[in-house]
Parts: sequence; structure tokens; C-alpha cells
Amino acid sequence: MHIENQALPYENLLDDRPLKQVELIVIHCTELPDLITARTYGEKIHYDSGAGNSGHYYVDRDGCVYQWVKVEKIAHHVKGHNQQSIGIELINMGRYPNWHHSEQQQPTETYTDGQMDGLIDLINHLHQTIPSLKHIAGHEDLDTSLMPASDDSKQQVRRKIDPGPLFPWQYIMKNIQLINIGSTAKKYE
Repeated sequence: MHIENQALPYENLLDDRPLKQVELIVIHCTELPDLITARTYGEKIHYDSGAGNSGHYYVDRDGCVYQWVKVEKIAHHVKGHNQQSIGIELINMGRYPNWHHSEQQQPTETYTDGQMDGLIDLINHLHQTIPSLKHIAGHEDLDTSLMPASDDSKQQVRRKIDPGPLFPWQYIMKNIQLINIGSTAKKYE
């Protein structure tokens, strides 16, 4: 499988980890219009260490796979689960640009066939090369926190809803050998 290596500028500042610690893949969607915009967001510094928020891999709409962080490094992609997980980001609009507006909580962009094929190939490649990798979940299953809506602070909205209701969990699960530990994903099967 071809993976385009495009390491983030701060990759070497991220903490190392043994691969035997990695047991989970977390599926995200960028909630951004394209790979270039995702890269701009990924390069932003958010921590005193000089690092930012990013997945390990990005899968574009055409199925091309990009690696921004080595799997031996701990990327910041999901609260409370970074040390044992690999983050895979799918380029998708999600709720962009009004992520937390109370009336815009349903994504409308479907995932492409090419993107899903690239994702399946990547998951199977990772499963073959990292023996400890056993589980998969959506970001929405691991970060269930609420926050005030951007248009009405009295309403609460989900902070993270990705990969969302348009993600084809049933198709993905038929083509990989990982165990889905996410409860939200089961609603879409």
C-alpha cells in the first residue's frame, strides 16, 4: 500500500511510545473543506511543548493516504485515549464551518467509495503490522462531552460527532478484522 509521508513540523516533539501499547484505531472526520485546510489546522501549535492536534493518518476523498505522524509517536487526536490509539482523519466537511451551531448538527457530505477503500486498506495494513491492534471506534464514542451551542448558550451540543451518521460502519466492519468498541457506530449498522 502506498502511504505518502508528510511529517508535521513538530512530529519529533511528540512523546514516543512502544507499538505494543497501540490497541485502538480512532476514526475521525476533519470537519474541514480539504486536505490543505486540514494541514493548516494540523500545523497550529496548541501546547507548551510546541505540538498541535493531529491524527496520524489522513485519507483524502480520492483514497490517497497521508501519514503526518509516525505511529511510534503519541499524536493529540482524542481526549483521554492518545497513548494507546492511532488517529485516522477522513477529509470531510462534517459540520463546517458552524461546528457548534445548534441548527447545524447533521453532516451532509457522504464519504466517497475511494476514500472508504483507502481507509480499509490502511486499517488492514496497520492490523497486519501492529499485532497489539485489536479495536476500532469513532471519535464520537470516545469524546461525548457537551458544550454550549455557538448561537444559543442555553442549548448544549456535542463537541465531537465524527465520523458521524453518514459513515458506513457496516461496510467497514465487513472488510476489517478489528472489534468495534463504539456504541454510536452500532446505531448505524
